[in-house]
Amino acid sequence: MRRDVQILRAAINQKLIETGERERLKELLRAKLIECGWKDQLKAHCKEVIKEKGLEHVTVDDLVAEITPKGRALVPDSVKKELLQRIRTFLAQHASL
Repeated sequence: MRRDVQILRAAINQKLIETGERERLKELLRAKLIECGWKDQLKAHCKEVIKEKGLEHVTVDDLVAEITPKGRALVPDSVKKELLQRIRTFLAQHASL
């Protein structure tokens, strides 16, 4: 069962790439996140983390590990829903997967 899910996920991803839909979804996400202030919020959080730990004591990996959970949590539900709807529409149009 798990293997079937992996195969299906890979097929969907391949179709998204082939059709250019993946890039369109990424651009939509980027625009929506900027529009809602997500980028600015995350940038401010990065500055806080660096200020707390000190520039000399923070690596890029540390920073990524620290901000990733907050970054995911800050994505508005409306943005998640819109992306999910776009993906569902794409899958319905390409039901031959």
